[in-house]
Amino acid sequence: MAKSSADTPLMQQHRAIKQKYPDAVLLFRVGDFYETFGGDAIIASKVLGITLTKRNNGAASASELAGFPHHSLDTYLHKLVRAGYRVAICDQLEDPKAAKGIVKRGVTEMVTPGVATNDKLLEGSSNNFLAGVYFPPEWPDARDDLGIAFLDISTGEFFVAEGNTEYIDKLLQTLRPAEVIFQRNFQKHFKEMFGSRVYTYTMEDWIFEEGYASESLLRHFQTHSFKGFGVDNMREGIIAAGAVLHYLKDTEHPHLQHISSIQRIDREDYLWMDKFTIRNLELLGSGEGREQGLSLLKVLDHTVSPMGARLLKRWLLMPLKDASRIQERLDAVEFFIKDPDLRSELSRHIQQCGDIERLVSKIPVKKINPRELLQLARGLQHIDEIKKDGPGFPNEHVRLLASRLSPCQPIMERIFSTIMDNPPVAAAKGDTIRPGIHEDLDRLRKIASGGKEYLVELQQKEAERSGISSLKIGFNNVFGYYLEVTNTHKHKVPGEWMRKQTLANAERYITPELKEYEEQITGAEEKILALETDLYDQLVSALQECIAPMQVNGHVLAELDCLLCFAGNALQYNYKKPVLHAGHEMELKGSRHPVIERNLPAGEPYIANDLLLDPHAQQIIILTGPNMSGKSALLRQTALITLMAHMGSFVPCDSARIPLTDKIFTRVGASDNLSGGESTFMVEMNETASIINNITPGSLVLLDEIGRGTSTYDGISIAWSIAEYLHNSPHLPKTLFATHYHELNELENKLTRVRNYHITNKEVGNRVIFLRKLAPGGSTHSFGIHVARMAGMPATLLQRANEILHQLENKHVDSPVGDTIRDMAAPKMQLSIFDAHTEAFETIRRLLESMDINRLTPVEALLKLQEIKSVLK
Repeated sequence: MAKSSADTPLMQQHRAIKQKYPDAVLLFRVGDFYETFGGDAIIASKVLGITLTKRNNGAASASELAGFPHHSLDTYLHKLVRAGYRVAICDQLEDPKAAKGIVKRGVTEMVTPGVATNDKLLEGSSNNFLAGVYFPPEWPDARDDLGIAFLDISTGEFFVAEGNTEYIDKLLQTLRPAEVIFQRNFQKHFKEMFGSRVYTYTMEDWIFEEGYASESLLRHFQTHSFKGFGVDNMREGIIAAGAVLHYLKDTEHPHLQHISSIQRIDREDYLWMDKFTIRNLELLGSGEGREQGLSLLKVLDHTVSPMGARLLKRWLLMPLKDASRIQERLDAVEFFIKDPDLRSELSRHIQQCGDIERLVSKIPVKKINPRELLQLARGLQHIDEIKKDGPGFPNEHVRLLASRLSPCQPIMERIFSTIMDNPPVAAAKGDTIRPGIHEDLDRLRKIASGGKEYLVELQQKEAERSGISSLKIGFNNVFGYYLEVTNTHKHKVPGEWMRKQTLANAERYITPELKEYEEQITGAEEKILALETDLYDQLVSALQECIAPMQVNGHVLAELDCLLCFAGNALQYNYKKPVLHAGHEMELKGSRHPVIERNLPAGEPYIANDLLLDPHAQQIIILTGPNMSGKSALLRQTALITLMAHMGSFVPCDSARIPLTDKIFTRVGASDNLSGGESTFMVEMNETASIINNITPGSLVLLDEIGRGTSTYDGISIAWSIAEYLHNSPHLPKTLFATHYHELNELENKLTRVRNYHITNKEVGNRVIFLRKLAPGGSTHSFGIHVARMAGMPATLLQRANEILHQLENKHVDSPVGDTIRDMAAPKMQLSIFDAHTEAFETIRRLLESMDINRLTPVEALLKLQEIKSVLK
């Protein structure tokens, strides 16, 4: 906005503030409105659907203008932020009535996608992380590890990690931050590696200096080192965390007492799933970045609190590798299954507690309203109930969790004794503080609400004292309250009364007491509001000391909620407790797909399957079978059952022996990345290369339709060599390999630890029934042509496809490729579209249908063949 001599002091003030926040939409408080000017007004009008007008103090200072009432901030703010804009909220910093000249203004809060505390910007079941990524100065030449930190300002959770670009990308995919900050001069590298999936903001290099970052964090946590947090050796991670803390203060968020600790995310603690696996298994949903449709999360999440829902999602994406921790969860789930009364009671208590983590985060910034404060106290009441029962819990892990709870009795009692039973949404509206808390407040309320009674009492008292029986109390806007005495009794007026007005037949007086009452009642409402606000602020300030224990309460309730959820799922869906062991054999009995079985038509049972993977005897299963028979479902359910077990959940099996797994890899289905210049086949090869280069003895590898993105013989060659590579790898990864390349069945004869299995089917007449049952032995038919017939392909096309199929099926994988192609050459004459429906065809069909081939002798078979040949001639 160009400066103009016609600019008012207000616009000059606006320009000065806007210059400090050039990349944000500035909401500028003017009286009862938030106004936007110039480019900000154009954005606000477009995004919010509000009227755009012109402010004109002469042509030179003409400016667009758009605004909305200040009390509608919550209605409009989230729309701007969700549209990807940073929003600076500029408020009046002094009372306009007391201001001399222009009212002092300043930005009180900057709201960005990753720094949001407004309820409308947050989803109860999801964290809203701000991530900071640190690139070492020599990167990418030195290939040092990158640092990353995740902070959810709405819950106070703060995580730090380090790793290579693949690991950082995996964390970004897993925790899905709403905003990522990093050094400005690494913008190109960031986009090349991580794409443009998230909202990003770049910052100056000096913010990412080790000394500055460390000092900022130590000052915030008021500690001398990071040893207490277990992150003292994570240099790159600490720098990223320091930059995140700087960004919060840079965006006007100085009150961060609820960020009381920092935790490390250690790659070795969690089962590894790369971004392809998370997508292929549809853990969160099939939509790009959208949690919808049929997903494991949707099936498993029956938590009763937002805290539990957020933690369950993290457990799902970051399953444990530590056997003892997994067993703790499994035993706790088993304990809850056996005690339905306790399970029901705990769920009720947790549900009544509300979202403690997010309520607590509103305390430092004093944005917690009276109703939320009362909800917090009620939650502490329920926590007290759980705490009292805790010592009697037979399960050690549940008992330990309950022992960590703190009902914060003094503050809970103070809230109940201070706040009204049904307070307003905002403390500024009054009627928040209970009677009996403050003597002056009670007196002012009595004055404000009981004014008539007070005046009647005063009138009676003065009438008795003066002997004037006809004394009246009145009020007018000029003189305020007065005592009116008729001329008959004016000689009785006491000396301390002061005459204010003379009438024809009466005199009006005031007394010191009446004057004092008038002053009290005139300012009573303002004084009541000021007193209530002060008492409420004192209460919120007192809560500061209880932030840490209340955050622990939130974490404990979230974990209990997840364990109770697992117990409920096990009972409702008939899940069984898995046995996790340190070996490498996987044995599943009666295994089912947890998502598909929940979405079958009513009454249709899921066909369960047994599965054995043993690195020393049955390391690789080559799985063949018809299209639509359930090969991919079997692959996915094996991975999902493994993952669920590592979460600490019971699994959809009759029984399950599952080895401790450190990595799950999947390559499923066809997809492309055309915007990144990658074809379907290139994506397939990238994903497969990621698997081949990262396998370990504890890996579970699931491959579906490898090599389908290129020519048949290219594809067979790649698939064959991948199977050989996995078989000959010293790591012996457990592998399920689903394929339509029946040539791979020959691997069983060539490689000692490869076994062929197929998904069974049954042909009835002209129909194929998929039995969805796993059986030993390879399949030689995919029924793709049958599926094409079901889709309505032309008869001549299907006939030709069958001819080609028969030629290919008679060839060996080692046959010369040239011979096969020559044999597949199309006939020189064009097929008639009526060929399939000629009289000869119908005659042959009737002959074949009338035969019982099980009773034919060889001679009869030859005679029938001669008969068919005659018909063709």
